[in-house]
Amino acid sequence: MSTDTPIPAVGQIWQDNDPRGYGRKVRIVEIGDTHAVVELHQPRAVGHDAAKPGRRTRIRLDRFRPTSTGYRYVASA
Repeated sequence: MSTDTPIPAVGQIWQDNDPRGYGRKVRIVEIGDTHAVVELHQPRAVGHDAAKPGRRTRIRLDRFRPTSTGYRYVASA
């Protein structure tokens, strides 16, 4: 990872880079060996089917990098 992209850690906020994600943001709530459990921090843009804030899902740790289908670091919670 680059110096601007920290190692994923509990409490951090990350934004989905995939254009189909409409800029959704997630907060890491748990880290495992291969996946992070995240909670939806900010719903998708208005007018799109959106999950409710607080919904949890698992994301592979290797997706926490600023690629077109990855996530970019936003802030610590």
